[in-house]
Amino acid sequence: MTRVYLDHNATTVLRPEARAAMIAAMDLCGNPSSVHGEGRAAKAVVERARAQVAAAFGADGADVVFTSGSTEGASLACGDQNLQGSSIEHDAVRSWITEDLSVASDGIVTVADPGRTALQLANSETGIVQTLPQGLAVTDATQAFGKLPIAFNWLGATRALISAHKLGGPKGIGAVVLRRGTEMATQIKGGGQEMGRRGGTENVIGIAGFGAASEASARDLANGVWERVEILRNMLEQALVAGAGDTIFVGQSGRRLPNTSCFATPGWKGETQVMQMDLAGFAISAGSACSSGKVRASAVLTAMGYDEITAQSAIRVSLGPETSESDVLRFADTWLAKQKTYRARVACV
Repeated sequence: MTRVYLDHNATTVLRPEARAAMIAAMDLCGNPSSVHGEGRAAKAVVERARAQVAAAFGADGADVVFTSGSTEGASLACGDQNLQGSSIEHDAVRSWITEDLSVASDGIVTVADPGRTALQLANSETGIVQTLPQGLAVTDATQAFGKLPIAFNWLGATRALISAHKLGGPKGIGAVVLRRGTEMATQIKGGGQEMGRRGGTENVIGIAGFGAASEASARDLANGVWERVEILRNMLEQALVAGAGDTIFVGQSGRRLPNTSCFATPGWKGETQVMQMDLAGFAISAGSACSSGKVRASAVLTAMGYDEITAQSAIRVSLGPETSESDVLRFADTWLAKQKTYRARVACV
């Protein structure tokens, strides 16, 4: 059985460009902070990657501060602020929010005080894209970077979070992007690396992969790769609608990430669907989370006004550049067959 990976919002397949850049960086023995030739060679790799990330993110003239990923980035970008935000934020950002904002039924958040607000650019679960107000304190652009045309210089945010493994780079490396001149409290103190904002020897190998993946993702956007993915996502949903009955598709009426489909059949628990589809050869995610064996309803769907049963029944299918038409049609056929079995079992109860 050939497995089909449809969980790209969790993490993506490593790009060959990133792999090649990382392998080349492995041969460098110098510390980027050293002034000798070997150190300068390592520093050149870091700075080249910084420029690649900045160019792909439309952040020329901004500061790119490398971190271990968006979770550390959230701590760095949010930890020195008193922020407003909503329940649709990723937990890494949500943990720094002190005042709640309401979420409309279409998943859109209204912001009254941008300078004190954290607002994600695109939701990892539903794919719903927000319009960011000017002067926004922090945006989590982790899911949007590499999938949507983005220019940080135009977004209106002061600080942004991005991560390599969401766009074909390695896990364990990300960045906070700052408008030039923005002050930010240091979370990890040390030798003054990353312009004094994040101490510790740079992860040269991971940074090299991040830079190469960012450059490749910008090329994909320019070449219409994600437009093709969106066509496949729509094809998937059209195939499911034909036999899905009362299944609810979240966010279809608004702007979404081109690769993301979130849908729920009320009563058919998301984690059950994930296990069934995994056994059938498909990797997807549930819209609910398991913590210590206890299933929680999706906080995102709950914030949008869905009842608990529906919020526990959501799954997320997220496509990637290598996803094929046969992949999505096979998934649709398999999922519909399992839904039919579920409905027959419920009817007999």
